[in-house]
Amino acid sequence: MATTSGAHWLAGNDGSWIRLPTDRWHATAEPALRAVLRRCGGPTLDVGCGPGRVTRALMAAGVTTVGVDVCAEAVRRTRARGAVALRRDVFDPLPGEGRWGHALLIDGNIGIGGDPAALLRRCRELVHPHGTILVEVEPSGPGLWRGESHVAYRTTDGVLRCGPWFRWARLDQLALPGVAATVGLVVRDLLDRDGRWFGVLGRS
Repeated sequence: MATTSGAHWLAGNDGSWIRLPTDRWHATAEPALRAVLRRCGGPTLDVGCGPGRVTRALMAAGVTTVGVDVCAEAVRRTRARGAVALRRDVFDPLPGEGRWGHALLIDGNIGIGGDPAALLRRCRELVHPHGTILVEVEPSGPGLWRGESHVAYRTTDGVLRCGPWFRWARLDQLALPGVAATVGLVVRDLLDRDGRWFGVLGRS
């Protein structure tokens, strides 16, 4: 039986193919990410936690953190790291709504649901009035793109396979302030760490 070769792409219905950094997602948090996570000084919700590297890094730093993901395998992997995770859609009821100090949208998770404004609005509901939302965005280029994507990968015997289509979005650092403003948020800081861009958002 053929297995995956390890390379995965996010293929959009606009013809784009983006190599996914799956090795990085399954590793421990790198220095650039740890520097951004120092902005989290209170209870933190890691939205779309995946295999849990961010959740685990924050817990190791002494920050109360809960990961949330719709994927059962992601939740299992996060818990296997010794971190706390819930299998839940971010738009479903969540514990501590309105009391979280921070909500995270790291590793491309601003695309969840295909509507960054709706996702940021939901995160605004989750954090307390003085809380922040940390969101990773792309360098200037795509602006705001909304559409459908699927994950594609090549097996070790050379066969290209594609997963099901799902709604997805892309957002760059130039488009972030405008999207944030539509839901009552302002970009308080914009961080460039090793070529990756992170916005720190709060209520306007």
